[in-house]
Amino acid sequence: MRARRSNVKYLLKEMKDLSELMVDLAYSATMFDLVDIAEEVLRMEERITEMLRELRISTMLAARTVEDAEKLNAILQIASSAEKIANAAVDIARIVLRRMRLPIEFKKDLMYADETVVRAKVLNEEIDGKTLGELKLKTITGMRVIAIRRGTSWIYDPDRDTTIHSGDILIARGPDEGVPEFYRIVTGEICTRKEYKSEIQLSRIDIAVDIIIEMKNTSELAVDLAYSAVLFQNRDIADEVRILENSMNEMKLSLERWVLEAAREIEDVSPLQSLLHLAQSSEMISNAAYEMAYTVIKGMEIHPIIALAMRESDEVITRLELEEGCSAEGKTIGELEIGAKTGMTVVAIRRGDKWIFDPDSRTVLKAGDLIIAKGTRLGEEMLKELLSSKA
Repeated sequence: MRARRSNVKYLLKEMKDLSELMVDLAYSATMFDLVDIAEEVLRMEERITEMLRELRISTMLAARTVEDAEKLNAILQIASSAEKIANAAVDIARIVLRRMRLPIEFKKDLMYADETVVRAKVLNEEIDGKTLGELKLKTITGMRVIAIRRGTSWIYDPDRDTTIHSGDILIARGPDEGVPEFYRIVTGEICTRKEYKSEIQLSRIDIAVDIIIEMKNTSELAVDLAYSAVLFQNRDIADEVRILENSMNEMKLSLERWVLEAAREIEDVSPLQSLLHLAQSSEMISNAAYEMAYTVIKGMEIHPIIALAMRESDEVITRLELEEGCSAEGKTIGELEIGAKTGMTVVAIRRGDKWIFDPDSRTVLKAGDLIIAKGTRLGEEMLKELLSSKA
């Protein structure tokens, strides 16, 4: 029985990590027109499907009574949500494989999304031969390397023991504010933003692109909050996921109205099709997040294996309290440089009986705040120290 439980925990962890990696790689493929990465996303989908099959078999074999089955039901629900997130990633990757053109404005604005993707070539000789663990890029910059191109080959989902060599092309994802420092460490040069020239003339295209970026940000926030709701068994967070899912429906309707109007202005409507494709994929991700959060809303019993699996995933979710008299008290997230100094992203803050979801750099932290954040285990320890050190 213990071996079977361990297998369920491993599969759940792998499905969470792989589905999130697939979304990151899919956006990278669309950003940089990388067909080989898009094809890898499709291959990863086969692994997700096989893992879900194995997990279903393991949970069925583990259930001896009706009570056991009820406890294991939430595991299957979360695994199913991970599979749907993976399916959405495949749909994003197909934009590249089908040669659907994305408006250049989307690529420009994606650089300033809550979570962006960046590509940098290793030119800094000081990091040649060092491992990702030694460089601590995620902790220092908040940017996580998700793929490395070495010659004609790719290394996907590199770990802390992966060695970096001069000439490697690193693809990383993380907060926009971490890009300049990431670029400086990797290239040894100052980061300059690429200028994009519009290829299509459409009135108010900025509105459509803003909606798409907001849908991307919202869907990713919904996933973070859904996992948080399950991990901490919190109904308030789960309800926020439901609110976000409803807002996604409104955003998609707004985009569809814009596309119908814009289609009359141009002959080649493929850029508009790609925007609708992205919107559909983002909505799929938020729907999957809501299905996950629904386990909490319905009061389903959450098996302890779920928490164990999430604690062992590539990105951990943590809950920390800001101590009274701490040096961080009264300062904003931006002033504390939480992302740059710890690599952690603050997902939500509970203040008394109220919640602040998706706080930004201007959000002021107060004593007693309960902070939910995601990042590396090392970053978690650094954030603990930051929120407890006395003034």
